Formats: sequence, structure tokens, C-alpha cells
Amino acid sequence: MLDVILAAVQAPQVSPQVTPQVERLLAALEGAMSRGRIQAALGLRDRKWFAERYLLPALRDGYVEIRVPTHPARGISNTG
Repeated sequence: MLDVILAAVQAPQVSPQVTPQVERLLAALEGAMSRGRIQAALGLRDRKWFAERYLLPALRDGYVEIRVPTHPARGISNTG
């Protein structure tokens, strides 16, 4: 039993599955971009929908970062 637990703890972590929305966001990024520029590049108008479906999942999973924390709408960039 201890062997099973030890193997599970030492197993490499599986990265979270990327949603189609996060894939689209990553494909649209060109360096650091504002929220508005990203939304325009994706053809999205609803700020809340963009945040809930695209930006927050990408931030949570570490695919993008906010480069200007005092102005979250400015400077969202790819972490990789």
C-alpha cells in the first residue's frame, strides 16, 4: 500500500487540459496586449464573458500573466 502512495506522490503532475477558449486566447496574443486588444482580436464584445471563459482560466492555469498589476486591463502576456 505504501508503494502505491509513494508512486502517486512521485508521479509527474499532469498539466490541466486547455480549453478551446484558452487556446484561442493564446493564439491571439502578440507580446503584451491590453484586454481590449485581445477581445478585438478574438472578435468578442462582452467583457464579462471574455473574463470568465478566456482570461481567468488562462491566468489560473498559468498560461498568461498580467504584466502591469496596477492596470489589469493593460499588459496581459503569454508566460511561455
